[in-house]
Amino acid sequence: MKLIVGGKTKTVPDSVTVAELLELEKVETPGYVSVQVNDKFVRREDFAAFRLSESDRVELMYFMGGGRSRCG
Repeated sequence: MKLIVGGKTKTVPDSVTVAELLELEKVETPGYVSVQVNDKFVRREDFAAFRLSESDRVELMYFMGGGRSRCG
């Protein structure tokens, strides 16, 4: 089946779950990723059960820590 992941078309096994997609995409820290499917957030506790469908649009959003830089 084909999905749009991060704006790119990807072929994945039928009925793949969000958790399985994260593995296929080799996401190293899935605990720090938020997932949107067709513009709706998927709760992290639902990743293992949430099955994707043909042509779903998936966005993986990574949280990055930051801070102040010191100058001088």
